[in-house]
Amino acid sequence: MSTNIVTKLPNVGTTIFTVMSALASEKGAVNLGQGFPDFNCDPALVQAVTNAMQDGLNQYPPMAGVPLLRDAIADKVEKLYGHRYDAASEITVTAGATQGILTSVLCAVHAGDEVIVIEPVYDCYVPAIELAGGIPVFVQMTVGERGYSIPWDKVAAAVTPKTRMIMVNTPHNPTGTVFDASDVQALADIVRDTDILILSDEVYEHMVYDGAPHQSLARHPELVKRSFINSSFGKTYHVTGWKVGFVAAPAAMTAEFRKVHQFNVFTVNTPVQYGLAAYMKDPAPYLDLSAFYQKKRDLFRQGLAGTRFELLPSEGTYFQCVRYDAISDLSEAEFCKWLTTEIGVAAIPVSAFYNTPKESGIVRFCFAKKDETLRLALERLARL
Repeated sequence: MSTNIVTKLPNVGTTIFTVMSALASEKGAVNLGQGFPDFNCDPALVQAVTNAMQDGLNQYPPMAGVPLLRDAIADKVEKLYGHRYDAASEITVTAGATQGILTSVLCAVHAGDEVIVIEPVYDCYVPAIELAGGIPVFVQMTVGERGYSIPWDKVAAAVTPKTRMIMVNTPHNPTGTVFDASDVQALADIVRDTDILILSDEVYEHMVYDGAPHQSLARHPELVKRSFINSSFGKTYHVTGWKVGFVAAPAAMTAEFRKVHQFNVFTVNTPVQYGLAAYMKDPAPYLDLSAFYQKKRDLFRQGLAGTRFELLPSEGTYFQCVRYDAISDLSEAEFCKWLTTEIGVAAIPVSAFYNTPKESGIVRFCFAKKDETLRLALERLARL
C-alpha cells in the first residue's frame, strides 16, 4: 500500500537555521547563526520551577494558563505600557511565541483572506498564513546607509478589501530595527476605519537599546483594540527551550484564539508556569535585560569595527546585520557557508528571510552568547 500525501506547505523544507547549525557543528565553528543563548538562566528561576514540581504542581493547569501567571503578565504590561488587560479573559499562556503566532492566524484568517507581511520576515509567519488558507502579501523593507525601515506608503498601497491582518515585528528579527512613535502612528493611520487585525510579534520587547522605549502596540489606544500581541518568556529569561510565551488581545479576539488554542496545544507546562509567576515578582531581570544585551552588542560591534564588514544599526533584539561586499561577491548563502568553513564563524543569510530570496549582500550574527564566545568569534573574524 502506498500513501499519497499532498503537502500543505510545498515551499517548506529544512530551515536555514538547521542547515547552518549542522555545518557549524561539523566544522567546529562558533555558531552565531541560530538565535539562542549559550549561557544559563538565573538559578533562582530553575529553583522556582523545581519548587513547583516538588510541591506537586504537575497536572493540567487551566486551559488559558495558570491564573497567577496571567495576573503577573497583566500587572507587568500595565506598568510598562499603560494598558490593563483582563487576566481572565484577555491573556493566554502559549507554548512559545511560535504557537501564539500560529494560533492567532488560524483563529482569525479564513481561506482567501490576505495577510500583509513585511520582509525580511521570520520564517514561521508565512506557513501559518498558508495553513489557514490565507494569501500572504509581501511588502519589502528598504535598506540604506542607516539600515532598514518600513515603507508605510507601500504597506498602505498593499491594503485591499480582502486584507484581514497585518503582521508586524518590533524589535525586528532579523534586522534589529525597532518601531518609533511615527511607525506606530503610520500603522494606526492605515488600519483606522477598517476591520483589519494586527498581529504584533514583540518577543524581543526587553531588548531595546540606547535609551529608546519599546513601542508596544499595547501603548496605543486604537491599535490595542485590534491586536494580538505575542511575547516570549524564553527570550526574556534565557530559556528558549522551555517554549513558553503569551498572547494578549481584547476579550472577543481572545475567545476566538482560545477556541483554536485548546485544540492545538490545550495548555502549557504547569510547573514552569508557576515558576515563572513566582520569578516575575522581581521585575529586575526583565528591566535590566536591555543593558545586559547592549553590553554584548557593543562588545561585538567594537570587535567587528576592525574588519571589512559594514555594520548596520542594531537598535534592538540580539542580532547584528552586516554588509560583506568589501569582502566577497559570493551570494549570501554561499558566503555564510564559506565563513563557517574557512573562518570558523557561522552566520545566517538575510536572503533566507524573503519569500523569493533577495540578495542584498547582508548576513545576520547573533550576539546572545557568552563574552568569551563572542571574543573567540571576533578573533576569527579579525582575519577579515
